[in-house]
Amino acid sequence: MTSDKKLATELEAREVAEHAREEHWEQRSFARSLFEGSPHFGLVFPHPTPDPEEQKRAAEFLKRLEAFAAEHIDGDAVDRDGWVPQEVLDGLAALGAFGIKIPVEYGGLGFSQLTYVRALAIVGSRCSSTGAFLSAHQSIGVPGPLLKFGTEEQKERYLPKLAKGALSAFALTEKDVGSDPANMSTTAVLSPDGSHWILNGEKLWTTNGPRAEIIVVMARTPAPEGTRRKPITAFIVETDWPGVEVAHRCSFMGLRGLSNGILRFTNVRVPRENLLWDEGKGLKLALITLNTGRLALPAFCAAAGKLSLDMLRDWSAHRVQWGRAIGKHDAVAQKLGGMAADTFAMESLVELIASMADSGRFDIRLEAAIAKLWGSETGWSLVSEAVQVRGGRGYETHDSLEARGETAYPVERWLRDMRINMIFEGSSEIMRLFIAREAVDMHLRVAGDLVNPKAPAGAKVSALVRAALHYAWWYPTRFLGWGFWPKHASFGRLATHVRFVERASRRLARATFHAMVRFGPALEKRQAVLGRLVDIGADLFVMSATIARARMLANRGEGTTALELADLHCRRARRRIKERFRALLANDDRATHVVANRFLDGDLRWLERGVVPLDEYRSRAVPTEAAVRAREPVAAG
Repeated sequence: MTSDKKLATELEAREVAEHAREEHWEQRSFARSLFEGSPHFGLVFPHPTPDPEEQKRAAEFLKRLEAFAAEHIDGDAVDRDGWVPQEVLDGLAALGAFGIKIPVEYGGLGFSQLTYVRALAIVGSRCSSTGAFLSAHQSIGVPGPLLKFGTEEQKERYLPKLAKGALSAFALTEKDVGSDPANMSTTAVLSPDGSHWILNGEKLWTTNGPRAEIIVVMARTPAPEGTRRKPITAFIVETDWPGVEVAHRCSFMGLRGLSNGILRFTNVRVPRENLLWDEGKGLKLALITLNTGRLALPAFCAAAGKLSLDMLRDWSAHRVQWGRAIGKHDAVAQKLGGMAADTFAMESLVELIASMADSGRFDIRLEAAIAKLWGSETGWSLVSEAVQVRGGRGYETHDSLEARGETAYPVERWLRDMRINMIFEGSSEIMRLFIAREAVDMHLRVAGDLVNPKAPAGAKVSALVRAALHYAWWYPTRFLGWGFWPKHASFGRLATHVRFVERASRRLARATFHAMVRFGPALEKRQAVLGRLVDIGADLFVMSATIARARMLANRGEGTTALELADLHCRRARRRIKERFRALLANDDRATHVVANRFLDGDLRWLERGVVPLDEYRSRAVPTEAAVRAREPVAAG
């Protein structure tokens, strides 16, 4: 349902997003170097090592957490009841699980990002809904932005409560605001005496919101003098304040124990000192927080991969069809081998980026976005394949299997829980656009004014000269370089894959440049092309992460099978990459887009005949003028 308010134009939406992104790269990014065609392997080879003392201390915590999860967290009961018991949350709080990354001086455990994602994997392996409480609280809830941007007074006031289990949430999404924040309607206005802000609005899909005590709320604040753009600002809000109410509790196909709903704010008085960071920096705060916050989802996905392997190791070895265990049939064996390699790759991805985050030496905005994109899509594929191998028992529910005496693996629940990962915290489509924007940042810095419709003629001439000088050097160097034997021979059996990453990185940089020249300003609308470029870069990064971890394990004497897994993953990734390079020029994009426009114009309504239409669902919703217009045919283009 679309509201009938005037929505932001495409240009206005782009300006809001561009204003919020981090403009500078203060630290190095390995993923960025891949897209630019000059991979800095020294950033990931050797694999960053965690602090041994912290890891020793963390091992005790993770052991206690695993024991608690095994004994007290029942994901099947949570799915059935649609509720995570308060005693479970209290037990996790008693362990310190709500303050894993909060420093000890504020009452937390003071552990690393690496320990945090390992803890999420443990809890998520028992119940995704319970895991979501922890991640929504610490990854995108109050502790993360408060630690980065809060004042000392704010930290002293709130962090001890949060560490002890005061649940937090992050309120950004609205009815007309998903990935595009330009349409935000929640407002905060300073009171006449300047002592507090008056908050009004409604937030949708606030995870943890209905049970949270402290939340970060994004709101429009008045436009600065001389401008028309109302900036987005972050506020710390306590849910027991007058005017804060839960307007609706949402329920979903998966994560049925999730606490999620619509929060309404009516003349809420927010003390002036509860403004978080600076006025107008709310959206930037959110994006920076998500750089590490996005690592929670691939951690859950890696856990789902591990559970799938655990289940199929038993099932595929003991289920006999046509005289052999099903795992011995090549059709199933191909799935099992690929699943094992992808699970190893996903864990490698999570552990590498978590270690990079802990080191403080990297800008991981691209790495985290790739982890979210690749991890969520691969995790879905892993669990979907697990259902397929399990057969009819994969589609049957846990309760039904258990009632008739079967081993009741809850893979049907895993599948439902996994589906959301490709949607929230940035859908796959938005992640590809985000990664593409960051990947071409160097090109836009050099030649951005050439494609900027608002740039004056003088700026365009300067950009043309600057681009000519830059690309006269840059473009030939994307061809130069030795990426063949014996380079990288120290990597042993994985050396051929490192050499491929180097060659493919240069080719990716050239292909990106060719696409910019070919499509010009229209490239941002050729999202299928951008998606292929992004997916190539993502696979190259995941290959590198997998090689780094396999090599680290091999150097410890633990990695014979890790090398096999890394080799298989890289072989499969290389095939995908080669196919995507081919598809940059040979594809069906235009024909597909023509059909899509036919569909939107209403020319394909005949295709919908022969079924009972969905009019009854539309008739139940509250009609608005905009909703009626949205269902009418629109003009092509």
